[in-house]
Amino acid sequence: MRLTEGLQLMVMSSRFNNLLVVLLIQAMSAQAEELQPFSSDGCSAFPDGTLKQNDLWLVCCQDHDFAYWKGGTYQERLTSDKELETCVSKVGEPEIALLMLAGVRVGGSPFFPMQFRWGYGWPYPRFYGKHTKQELEQIKNLTSKGTGREKAAPVL
Repeated sequence: MRLTEGLQLMVMSSRFNNLLVVLLIQAMSAQAEELQPFSSDGCSAFPDGTLKQNDLWLVCCQDHDFAYWKGGTYQERLTSDKELETCVSKVGEPEIALLMLAGVRVGGSPFFPMQFRWGYGWPYPRFYGKHTKQELEQIKNLTSKGTGREKAAPVL
């Protein structure tokens, strides 16, 4: 085999490998990631209520977990975190609400592979972003089958 023939084979092989990589990436990204059924750990590492009322703001945390389970955009996370603060304030604990807000803003980032991260219902890594139609359908199906969670009213 002459040198020019060898170089031609290498170039053709390299193009084939590049095409193969592109096709594999497309195939992997075409598959929708599967959303796991909703689960909540309450207020995570934070108490669910006071010593006298053990679950005073638990519903607030469960609603917050539902938003975090679904994930979504940065703005949706900010809205969810503010709703948690408002909910805990409405049960009479505005100082606790501010503490919880600070905690979720720091600890709830989608960039950390934690069980309570933003978008924890999806496989990691899952960062900020608008849901696709297929993802919205998964959320709807899991919620409508009773395996998801509808937003609950705070306990006052």
